[in-house]
Parts: sequence; structure tokens; C-alpha cells
Amino acid sequence: MSAHDLKANGYRRGPVLLRGDQIPERTTDQALLAGTDDTEWLHKDPWRVLRIQSEFVEGFGALAEVGPAISVFGSARTPRDHPDYAAAYEVGRRLVEAGYSVITGGGPGIMEAANKGALEAGGTSIGLGIELPFEQSMNQYVNLGVNFRYFFARKTMFVKYSQGFVVCPGGFGTFDELFESLTLVQTHKITEFPVALIGRDYWQGLLHWLRDAVVERGMISPGDPDLMHLTDDAADAVRYIVERGAELAANERNGTQQA
Repeated sequence: MSAHDLKANGYRRGPVLLRGDQIPERTTDQALLAGTDDTEWLHKDPWRVLRIQSEFVEGFGALAEVGPAISVFGSARTPRDHPDYAAAYEVGRRLVEAGYSVITGGGPGIMEAANKGALEAGGTSIGLGIELPFEQSMNQYVNLGVNFRYFFARKTMFVKYSQGFVVCPGGFGTFDELFESLTLVQTHKITEFPVALIGRDYWQGLLHWLRDAVVERGMISPGDPDLMHLTDDAADAVRYIVERGAELAANERNGTQQA
């Protein structure tokens, strides 16, 4: 085929069609087999796709057999002598006693507390770490840990392997995890699962804003704030997670049987 025909008809590189100036000077095989000391290819998007794929494979492989699990979110900055730390510890312990594994982001603060409670209760204490320039390494109370480069791969694991979320006071990362889960439930991308917020003094203002401003303007439905159960008590949070989770599972089974 002449160069003119090639430019007109296009050059196919796998599923990608290239024309005009986009046509490469050498084939993919030529680039692969060429002897070179240039390592720039390690940082290009096609190589990143393989890294992303490997993160999903490793995460799925590590978590596939953990059984029922609940994710606990909250601030990495919470000190060990703070009441929020004690509440997260109690949540981790009680979740294990209720038959769940506990999943956190694997870091310090609230995450460490929940992992510690789970581990000391004899349960599976899971940490899903993330590569950050300022974050400490996996806390010592994790007995099953997976580290991720990419937030979106890590967040998929939280949702895929959790039957509910317990959310303690936290910052932007905690808000992100909370609202992503609510968005997935609201848009029916996932089956509804229970979400418990611990700390009335911390979360009450957010719930008031959702009901008074966001619902009022029609941005969400009146029942959407009720997707979250607000409490000050770790035992109440776990009770809600267990009972609401069982109720939702029964509803799903009945709906499947009726269908």
C-alpha cells in the first residue's frame, strides 16, 4: 500500500484507527523489539493501563474470600486519646463480634483504631493503603493489606467487598468516600447498603444542609438523606449496620424470587 493510500484508508493499531499525521513511523512490534536505553515508555498511558489492571487483579485476588465485611472511614489525623478513636476501636471490635471483617484505608487515626479493634477481637483486619506523599505506612493492626497507586482502583475495592459503611469524623477523603457511596446507591449502580455516621455534633450540620438547602432546591429526593443513620454510639452504629443489612438482603432475595 502506498503512503497516499495509507493516509487515506488509515492505519490500525489494535482497536485504534490512525490517519494522517497520527500514523506512526514504526510498528508496535518494532518499538517493542528495538534495543534502547530509553525508559520513557514506562511512564506512558498504555503502560499505566497495565499497572491499573494489575491493581485490580491483586485487589480482587486478595479480597475475594474475606466474606462479609464493613468499611470504616474517618480521619487519619485523629489522635489516639480522642473519643473518636475510642469509638472507632469499639466499632471494629463489635463488627468482628457480629461476624464481619473490617476494611479501612490502612492508615493512622480512625483507620488504625478500627483495625486495632478488629484485630484484638480476633477478626480479619484489612487495610487498603494508597500511595501519598505525606501519609504514613500501613498501620500495625492490619493483618491483610493491599497497597494501591490509584484512588479509583482502591475505592472500587471498598465498594465491591463491603456490605456497609461506618463513617467517623474526617476530612475531604472521608467526604469523598461517603458521597461516592451515596451516589452509587442513589443512581442504582449498586444495591442499597447501610451507612452509619458516628458523631452528631460533627455530622448534624451536614444533614441539616442536605434537608434544608439541597432537598429544598430539588437537587436530591426528600428521602435521600435518610440513606444515612446518625448516632453517637458505636454499638448503635453496628446494630443498625447488621439489622439494616439483613433487611436489605431479605428484600433483595424476595425481589429476585418474585422476578
